[in-house]
Amino acid sequence: MPKIIATKEDWIVLGYKQFADKGIDGLIVERMAKKLRVNKSSFYWHFTNKQAFVQAIIQYWEMLSTSKIIEQVNKASSPMNQFEKLIELSFLKDDEIDFFFYLKKYAQGNPPLTDTITRLDQQRIQFTADLLQGLGYTVNDAAIKSSIFYKYLIGYHEMIRYKKQEADYLSQVKHELSHFITI
Repeated sequence: MPKIIATKEDWIVLGYKQFADKGIDGLIVERMAKKLRVNKSSFYWHFTNKQAFVQAIIQYWEMLSTSKIIEQVNKASSPMNQFEKLIELSFLKDDEIDFFFYLKKYAQGNPPLTDTITRLDQQRIQFTADLLQGLGYTVNDAAIKSSIFYKYLIGYHEMIRYKKQEADYLSQVKHELSHFITI
């Protein structure tokens, strides 16, 4: 029996997973409707078009990958604990890590989306710089180190993308980071 209702969130969560798996090619309304066991008209009930859907997925990803991490990090009791929590959460491999890579590819030639990604990159780098300042680094050193940290994070995920993450990933990452940040 077909499902009667698919909520907006049902569509967004499925779209997020599909995009993380196949990029924009994974967002085929008919196929997603079948997975949700609804008519494709359900999609248009919640979204005016595919572009609005993609924007909703990006907002969902932003909340998952940036806002929730910042919120969890800020709960830690000291600057050092906050920085260690950031490392733990940021470097943990998840099943949807390809979302970021597909998003950057999809953003090529799309200035508003490129601006969104740039804003998020800057927000993440600034958040890390603020944490590093809390650890005693100067504004300039914190800015440089946070930029290197972020580039290392992206490279780390690219390198383990199709591999199983080691059980002791946290100690390995901290060891490598210790070459430019005192932890």
